[in-house]
Amino acid sequence: MLPGKTIIISLSLAFFFIYCKEASAQQLDTTFVEKFSFHTQTTLLGQYKPSFRASYSGPNSLLPLEENQISLTATWYAGARLWKNASVFINPEVSGGSGLSDAFGVASSTNGETFRVGTHDPKLYLARLFIRQLFPLKQTSTYLSMDFNQLAGSIPTHYVAITVGKVDVSDFFDNNTYSHNPRTQFIAWGFKDHGAWDYPANTRGYTPSIILEYVTPKNELRYGLSLVPLEANGNDINWRIRQAGSHTLEYTQRYTIKGMSGAIRLLGYFTSANMGDYNQSIALNPQAPDITDTRAYGNTKYGFGINAEQAICKTLGAFFRASWDDGHHETWAFTEIDRSISGGVSLSGNLWKRPADHFGLAYVASGLSRPHRSYLQAGGKGFMLGDGNLNYGWEHVAELYYAAEMIKNSIYLSGTYQFLVNPGYNRDRGPVNVFSVRVHARI
Repeated sequence: MLPGKTIIISLSLAFFFIYCKEASAQQLDTTFVEKFSFHTQTTLLGQYKPSFRASYSGPNSLLPLEENQISLTATWYAGARLWKNASVFINPEVSGGSGLSDAFGVASSTNGETFRVGTHDPKLYLARLFIRQLFPLKQTSTYLSMDFNQLAGSIPTHYVAITVGKVDVSDFFDNNTYSHNPRTQFIAWGFKDHGAWDYPANTRGYTPSIILEYVTPKNELRYGLSLVPLEANGNDINWRIRQAGSHTLEYTQRYTIKGMSGAIRLLGYFTSANMGDYNQSIALNPQAPDITDTRAYGNTKYGFGINAEQAICKTLGAFFRASWDDGHHETWAFTEIDRSISGGVSLSGNLWKRPADHFGLAYVASGLSRPHRSYLQAGGKGFMLGDGNLNYGWEHVAELYYAAEMIKNSIYLSGTYQFLVNPGYNRDRGPVNVFSVRVHARI
């Protein structure tokens, strides 16, 4: 359990800046150019699950006993304008607490605010530090309001950009209006990003990268070169750039249908690292394979994803994702998913006169490659899964949430229900019910 003092301090910081936020939001001045910015967010997420049926459990199983956990993140966002079309941002962050069963045993883990870390104690670290330069391609411009890691001011409508530094790669790729942010939207990992995109990151979700972007109002093309962890789910980064790294490429097409906006995104990635091989691990030790015994440089992982969003009317939108990876080598950074398909809807509260409230309903199904499932069935374990045996079946997660605005533009209270079938791809375990309460403050 998190120390109460840490929670109180984090929430106090958020409430302190509410009045500044309210004052600055009174009117939008499109001539205002922000030279410096400071924002903060705090998210508390508590989860509870009753006990559930489990024929057996292993070292990396979701515990079948009744359980409750709480997590905390607090992020500070500071930015400064350097010269024309250039800016720098720094984000110190505190996180602590735990997901259910330390985030073991569910591929599409139930709390998108937690990762596989070794300690529950709140810890301060540097999340992001990057510089960004835009190069205009046309004279036309549009106005950006102030936001997290975004300075208020005009930017070109057509530009090329380069970003260098420590980033969250998913800030740039696989975006979706209706399903991308576990602090305000769906919270299961399978809704945050493509499940089969083993996106490069350290344990907490960040890594040094170079991001190149070509952006127009209708078309976007992005390429990212990122460093990867020294070991699976590791916090230390591998600086052997010639032997290890990850490449991500994504194309976005924006469009409108009868005045309603939509977008389709196509993503591909290729990662090289000292990964282990599932089939080789089984061949070395059929009764108790260990993926770490076969780790070697030169092993690779690649995959693809399609991501779509569509506004159906002014208050209702829908999303869809599908992704696949080759699944021969071990999961290195995100989660143990090799095939994934998800979809859902998001409805704003205009009908009941609460336009800032949102209701969401979504479903994700996740699967494994044959080598991956054979490894787990033989008793192997990854950094998230390992029941000691596996009666394989696709993992299913259905989720609904309601997010209510408590203080305008600042404080949000959410309730979430999740229903899990075959947690960790195991027909011998579950189903599982998970109930969550989330408080999110943003300045």
